[in-house]
Amino acid sequence: MPGGRFAVSQNGGYMKVTSSKELFKNKLFSVVDEVARDSSGFEIHRSIVRHPGSAVMMAVDERNRILLVKQFRLPAEKELWELPAGRIDAGESPLRAAKRELREETGYKAKKWIKLISYWASPGYVDEQMNVFLALDLTEGVQEPMEDERIEMKWFSGKKVREWIREGKIQDGKTIVGFYMWLDYRKRK
Repeated sequence: MPGGRFAVSQNGGYMKVTSSKELFKNKLFSVVDEVARDSSGFEIHRSIVRHPGSAVMMAVDERNRILLVKQFRLPAEKELWELPAGRIDAGESPLRAAKRELREETGYKAKKWIKLISYWASPGYVDEQMNVFLALDLTEGVQEPMEDERIEMKWFSGKKVREWIREGKIQDGKTIVGFYMWLDYRKRK
């Protein structure tokens, strides 16, 4: 890799990516094999899933109900209730992706958007950053799901979402993070 990329390591030094080889690529992500080394010679070798990032929408109506979607998730091998979310397309900001994905997956549009948090989904092997937005002042519309999506929507009270998280009925990380960040936002507001 000519020149290499640099990143700050935990000891304040720099890690330099010394080699990078693409192993696989599809329309959603790629997998690369990379080696990084610091000035002392310490080396990290990983296969990394490269993902452009995701927008997550915490749509809340005037009654403080939360809109969740249910769809079959092949890696989990079951249907999951979760916050609507989707990939950030090339050249798209996280907020623009959130607006597009909310409309496509649920049909809803929001007049007010508040960023709740950005976090790394699983930084040990995936570079996907998830961006959670609170979507308020909603207008109903028509869903436009992708051809390989079957999305069921339902409104839930915060009490029900908290109960389902505690009982393990909601197991999706972005939904759990989004829910607790929304509670924190409400407490601060």
